[in-house]
Order: sequence, then structure tokens, then C-alpha cells
Amino acid sequence: MTPLERAKKSAETMWKKDKASKGIGIKIESIAPGKADLSLIVKQKHLNGHDICHGGFIFTLADSAFAFACNSYNQAAVAQNNMITFIAPAQKGEKLIAKAREVSRTGRSGIYDVSVFNNKKQKIAEFRGLSRTIGGQNFKE
Repeated sequence: MTPLERAKKSAETMWKKDKASKGIGIKIESIAPGKADLSLIVKQKHLNGHDICHGGFIFTLADSAFAFACNSYNQAAVAQNNMITFIAPAQKGEKLIAKAREVSRTGRSGIYDVSVFNNKKQKIAEFRGLSRTIGGQNFKE
């Protein structure tokens, strides 16, 4: 199995059980080893009291991209710590893209940066996630 095939199969296996991401409307755009691009179209249900996308949905989009990137090696990994910085508001109707990229992966620990953009390529948020492998695989190899 190639690294790309492993990453895609790991994502496919995780996606089948991921009720949270699917439940808010997230879609997988692309997967590769240490990388994941996920999207979300901002709808009425995602808006907060300021009539902009609630930060929790943006965080969830970034966190999901992080999860698919750090699990792309078929080694079960979970979030150890993460943080987000909001840069600009996201508006109803915009398609948000979260691009997760591996910064470092050593032993059981990984560092991933996720940039969230709108469809105008304006940066909405920056997220950093720290992962920890916990043993086990997403699928049997």
C-alpha cells in the first residue's frame, strides 16, 4: 500500500464513523500523508448573534482537518492540545476551506497547522494542533 493509498483509506474509514463533521456539513476535499483539506459552506444554522459564522463551527472545521491529517498514517491519533486565532469573520454563503499541514511528527507526537480560508482566498483563522498517537490503527493492514 502506498502512503497516499494508506492516507485515503484511513480517511475513508474514519469518515464512516464521523457523525460530528458530517452533521454540521463538512466535506473532505483532499487527503494525503500529513495533509487534509476539508470544507464547509456557511449556512443560516452556522450563524451567531452577530450574523456571522460562529467560531465554534470554524474551530470544528479546522479540528476535523487536523484529525484527518494526523491520522493519515493509519496510526490512531488524538488531539493533545490545540488553539485557534480568528482573523476575519466568515459570512453566510461562503465556502470555507481548512488546509491542514504537518509541521513535525516525532515518536508519538505531531504538530499540525491549519489555515482556514473563504472562497475569496481571505484567511479566516489559523489553528495549531498537537497530536498524540494512542496505539492501534484505523483499519487492519
